[in-house]
Amino acid sequence: MTEPLKIDIISDVMCPWCIIGYRQLATALEASGTPHEIQWHPFELNPQMPPEGQNTREHIMEKYGSTPEQSEQSRQQMKALGDSLGFDFAWSEDSRMHNTFNTHQLLHWANTQGRMHDLKQELFKAHFTDQRNLSDITVLADVAGEIGLDRAETVAVLEDQRYAQEVRSAEQFWQQQGITGVPAVVFDRKHLVTGAQGVENYTSILTQLAEMRD
Repeated sequence: MTEPLKIDIISDVMCPWCIIGYRQLATALEASGTPHEIQWHPFELNPQMPPEGQNTREHIMEKYGSTPEQSEQSRQQMKALGDSLGFDFAWSEDSRMHNTFNTHQLLHWANTQGRMHDLKQELFKAHFTDQRNLSDITVLADVAGEIGLDRAETVAVLEDQRYAQEVRSAEQFWQQQGITGVPAVVFDRKHLVTGAQGVENYTSILTQLAEMRD
């Protein structure tokens, strides 16, 4: 490949399969030595989530009709996958889902600083590993500051909601493209792959894309 492979990833930091899928894809990209450019895009799993959030287990059971046993089995499956990919899921009975509109605005701003990818990874860790409240502006400012972004500017960006319209427009764009669930990965702006595919499948996809480009 002469040109880097363009990879658009539509996701939400509340989505465990998004970080699993990304880590699987990253493993395949590294193993194959594929030159690439990743761009993250916003999607809200729960746009109506109130500021106080909701207990994660309760939310999943309500939304998907799963039993406590199914919920626990799913957590264990994701925990094992995370461990194999170097990511720590540290759920507890008090784990909560949060509204992520502000996180998407913050990521949009971080993109103007060339730090969107770094912040996205840190937000996944903050939510799933450290159980931090990502609907709290102070917490978001702390997370941004921890990777070297200007903390005061972070607070200002979120308090004045300066990127709200851009984020809404981006969310609507991807919905209009038929994206109804995440993770959704678009390769070279034309090949859509949904869900966490696994390292093997991503490797196969990258091989096929390389052959198509030759």
